[in-house]
Amino acid sequence: SVSFKEKVRKNPDNVNIGLLNYPVLMAADILIHRADFVPVGKDQEQHLELTHRFARRFNQLYNVNYFNEEVAAYNFGEDLVKIPGLDGTGKMGKSEGNGIFLSDSDEVIRKKVMKAVTDSGPTVPDSPVSEPIQNIFTIMKAVSTPDTLDYFKSKYASCEIRYGDLKKQLAEDIIAVVAPIRDRIDSIRTNDKYLHEVAMAGAEKARRSADKTIREVREIMGIYS
Repeated sequence: SVSFKEKVRKNPDNVNIGLLNYPVLMAADILIHRADFVPVGKDQEQHLELTHRFARRFNQLYNVNYFNEEVAAYNFGEDLVKIPGLDGTGKMGKSEGNGIFLSDSDEVIRKKVMKAVTDSGPTVPDSPVSEPIQNIFTIMKAVSTPDTLDYFKSKYASCEIRYGDLKKQLAEDIIAVVAPIRDRIDSIRTNDKYLHEVAMAGAEKARRSADKTIREVREIMGIYS
């Protein structure tokens, strides 16, 4: 897959069976609960395609219509989202070391954004937008108003872009999105009783769902204990 090749390129000394088998494990997590929708981003589309393939193969082998062969990605908009990283390439993520976390303080967010990779700046009007700047525009599209994005795009097109101003605006817009989420995280982080209850309830619900699937799959396959 594209994700596998990208990780191999970035970490050639850490190619292991866990990385190779990850799509299979992800498919198992989806299928064991017979999910119809999965909350993933655009970068996981290939994993969903493999899930479709595994579901279809099982259904065909046993002449059943048990697993959903068209599990869909779930999101809050029309298009799947892929947020790029601050290092100029790829996606934003913890393992890539190029991400902003929902628990980051305002100051940490500002520092990370101000260190984001840019280019030397356009020298000819209406120049193609370089990948690092396009990545920043993509992040801005997710957190800023359309007018803000249009303003900086026009400044880039006219060779008047000031990356310091761009980053400062982006940082404040990210903070406006992240701060309420961080406040909610902080409000429940120390509530051990609540967190334990939620974790236990989730585990029990998942166990019931998984046990039901395993039992029914064994019956379909003719495996009886």
